[in-house]
Amino acid sequence: MKKIIFTEKAPAPIGPYSQAVLSGNTLYTSGQIAINPENGELVTGIIEDETRQVMENMKAVLEAAGMDFENVIKATIFISDMNDFARINTVYGAYFNEKTAPARETVQVACLPKNVNVEISMIAVK
Repeated sequence: MKKIIFTEKAPAPIGPYSQAVLSGNTLYTSGQIAINPENGELVTGIIEDETRQVMENMKAVLEAAGMDFENVIKATIFISDMNDFARINTVYGAYFNEKTAPARETVQVACLPKNVNVEISMIAVK
């Protein structure tokens, strides 16, 4: 059985998908981009600010499912420019304990929704 996870503390989906789906003890999140949920505006300009908004959105989704970053077992990062990797990685890394950090891949893509520079999705387990 699946349970749809939704919180107003993260951006509402911009298509036919859920912020996250809980199946058993496993949470599958949709990709989060840097939309500020308070005003619906994109956070753009500095890649660190954009990444931080993505991670704060993901934090809100995890919390809505009764989890936090310690529950994350897998993350996928999509970026528009691999030259931003180190800067994105620094912000991303601040949300995890390095000793218990999840598995992860980072992929450069041609284009992301709303032409953002970074999108992150996660899988977490209670």
